[in-house]
Formats: sequence, C-alpha cells, structure tokens
Amino acid sequence: MARMDDGFATTISFPSHASIKFYEKTVTPPGVSGEGAIDTTTMQNTAYRTRKPKSLKTLTDSSVTVAYDPAVYPEILAIINDNQLITITYPDTSTLKFYGWVDSFVPGAQTEGEQPTAEVSIICSNQTDVGVETAPVWAS
Repeated sequence: MARMDDGFATTISFPSHASIKFYEKTVTPPGVSGEGAIDTTTMQNTAYRTRKPKSLKTLTDSSVTVAYDPAVYPEILAIINDNQLITITYPDTSTLKFYGWVDSFVPGAQTEGEQPTAEVSIICSNQTDVGVETAPVWAS
C-alpha cells in the first residue's frame, strides 16, 4: 500500500453505458459519513449531554468535471436517474465500485479561449435496482 501523491489519472466509468465518453478534468470520489450522533441525554444525566454513533453509514455524493462532445446528450438522457454500478479507477489502477446514478449534467458557460466543461453530479444509492443493499467495493 502506498500513499497517492498525484491524482492524475483518475477516471470514472459507467459499465452499463460503456459507450458514453467523458473526458475527466477532475474526479471527486464519494466519501463516507456516519451522519452525526444520536442524542442519548436524559434527565438522569448530571453534568454532560451524552451521544452515541448511528449504526448505518452513508456514501456521500461524488462529482466529476468533464470536457465533452455535445453529441453525448442522448447518452446523458439515458443515464440520468439510472441506478447502476459505477467505477472510479485511481492512478495506481485500484478501483472503487459502487451503485448510484447520475443526478445531473450541467454544462458550464461557453467561453472563447477556454475548453467547455460540464459538472456531473452522482448520488450513491448503495443498492441494486431490485433493492439489495450493496456496500462499495474497493480493489487493489
């Protein structure tokens, strides 16, 4: 196991829509959150409020800034709200696979002298299409 010193070249793919072509500029992988504490304070406490961690974890949203060809629009329409397996590949070729969907594809301003980009927002579902809870899988 080695520390990652450079994010180049992290990529994202949608295996069920392998033909879609994005040109990743930045990739923000999902994080993990415990979603805060459960307040266990009662009138029996004498000096401190007490709390416990929740049992479940949340895979946080992911995002990608991409360069794109406008011809990608029909494919974007096909993957919006399509719960699917998504793969992030890190520079060392390790992968993170998780279920989720593209929630939005928002093109940026078209500006002379700059490459057009779009922001792709991904929501992690942690479940298959038939509702089977599925944890993210990391592989080296």
